[in-house]
Amino acid sequence: MQFKHPEILYFLFLLVIPILVHLFQLRKFKKEYFTNVKLLRQLQQETRKSSTLKKWLLLATRLLLLALLIFAFAQPFFTAKESKNKENELIILVDNSFSMQAKGNKGELLKRSIQELLESLPETQNFSLLTNNNVFWDVDIKTIQSELQKIEYSALPFELDFLLTQIDSKKPNTKKDYLIITDAIGTNSKKIEDLNQTNQVYFINPVAENKNNISIENVTLSQVLDAFYEIKITLKSYGKTEEAIPVAVYNKEALIAKSQVTFDKTEKELKINIPKNSFHGKVTLQDNSLQYDNEFYFSISQPKKQNAIIIGTEEKNKFLNKILTENEFVVTNTELTKLNYSSIENQQTIILNEISEIPQALGTTLLSFYNKGGTIILIPSIENNIQNLNNFCKNFGSFKFLNTTDTEKQITKISFNHPIYKNVFEKKVSNFQYPKVTKSFIPSGNGLPILQFEDNTNFAISISNKIGNLFVFTAPINKQNSNFQNSPLIVPTFYNMSQSKTNSKTNTFTIGENETIIIDAILSKDEVVSITNKQNSFIPQQQIINAKVKLAFGDYPELAGNYNIKQTENTIEEISFNYPRTESDLNNTNTTLFNKTTTVNSIETVLNDLHSKRTDTALWKWFIIGTLLFLLIELLIQKFVK
Repeated sequence: MQFKHPEILYFLFLLVIPILVHLFQLRKFKKEYFTNVKLLRQLQQETRKSSTLKKWLLLATRLLLLALLIFAFAQPFFTAKESKNKENELIILVDNSFSMQAKGNKGELLKRSIQELLESLPETQNFSLLTNNNVFWDVDIKTIQSELQKIEYSALPFELDFLLTQIDSKKPNTKKDYLIITDAIGTNSKKIEDLNQTNQVYFINPVAENKNNISIENVTLSQVLDAFYEIKITLKSYGKTEEAIPVAVYNKEALIAKSQVTFDKTEKELKINIPKNSFHGKVTLQDNSLQYDNEFYFSISQPKKQNAIIIGTEEKNKFLNKILTENEFVVTNTELTKLNYSSIENQQTIILNEISEIPQALGTTLLSFYNKGGTIILIPSIENNIQNLNNFCKNFGSFKFLNTTDTEKQITKISFNHPIYKNVFEKKVSNFQYPKVTKSFIPSGNGLPILQFEDNTNFAISISNKIGNLFVFTAPINKQNSNFQNSPLIVPTFYNMSQSKTNSKTNTFTIGENETIIIDAILSKDEVVSITNKQNSFIPQQQIINAKVKLAFGDYPELAGNYNIKQTENTIEEISFNYPRTESDLNNTNTTLFNKTTTVNSIETVLNDLHSKRTDTALWKWFIIGTLLFLLIELLIQKFVK
């Protein structure tokens, strides 16, 4: 037991006073007995004994009464179990990812958690609060009440380790108590175990009542027809879905198509035809669970003619000119000696068609072209020097040519999953008229196979740096060396190799994945492009590459939707951004992450637990009660003890 005011205990010396008074009252006097009272002697002795007992009882009562009163004023107490942690800072981590949009028994999980914070935290409680994308340091509930009520759902995941690192950086030498509010959907942490060993960690796990959910996973351009685009909508069902789900396609605000999908399996694909025009719209569905994944924005640009240069002889270039028609391509045919190097940067595709040598200057120029997002197609000549070919290829990776072979080979294997053949075949073909080559090069090194010979060596491969593409054939395909020009494969192979990425896909990006795009734009020295829509605007990271601009989006924008890339007031390109679908599976809960923390059901429980563990047990009330009790005992002694 300890005392807040131990100096008051000096007043215990006052206990001497009732002792002195008692001793004075018990003084012995000499007694003389007269004859007329001798008969009362025995009765007087008995009365005197009773009076002495009463005085001793009164003395004891008064001593205890006075002692208890002095102890009460000294304010005795027992030290709390966690008295050393009284000054710990309260850190609250709130998950505001999209999975917290689900409904619990009292409404949306995030909104209910915010409301409980507002109702439970006392106005005098100082704390720091962090969400996926918001930080409030050293505040009280009254100060940030309006900000808390405006917290929106974030496309950023709840990364617990990142938040803990942020806290350690801001408050490195302070003791902390943690309150973590999350549904633990897809949440992982390497720091939580160490955190729990050195801090008091409380975990509140809001749980959704309905864990069934349907998500639009992707929208892709599956086929380009004469008057229509065919789009493929990929949907995914989490949990059990029995009813047909309505799906609608909008171009801006106009409804273009409606359909329904019934889930007899987890993932479904829905194909819809839309008019072959520039498209700036979205696909929507209706379900009773999460809302953020019920919309998918996508844009399709007006097809542009692609600029291509074919370097080779007129005779050998004929088959390529029949594939790359003037309706979709602006083709320049040139021999190597007449090539204008400065025109390369304005092209989308460069085809090296069996030229006998690749000059070093051309190789350097094409490497720069490739790094800026260009496409190169290399068809070797049997007259090529292997060392010359390898000097060119080494700039793009580890692929190289070993030597030549005169063994006739058949082209028997198609990589149906390669992007070049995406949506070309309705089904995998295993028996077709195999093209063949007479002479070829033996390749080595890395490259994504497109077509392969019967001996599993590569006939055509692709190499990419994510923005540029290099396609390499390992054999000449002139009619003297191969009948590949007569194969049905020739048209989709070269057409898709030469077609720009923006003409063969939707302009769709995922927020937070730091994707890039290269657009055609000529900017002055201090000029920048911006990305805007009615609700949002930002300036992306950008790099000028001659007549092109490379844009990197980082974590922007924060809101999904359709956007315009603008140079001053002119729209250069239409693009769309969507939230990542990482929160769609409400059953993807990490059930073991918080096993070693203190799991509670409410914020009020946390505050009460901290208060009870860290508040000293005051005893002065009990001493006051004891004082009053002995005062009552004294009154009873005075009245009833004779």
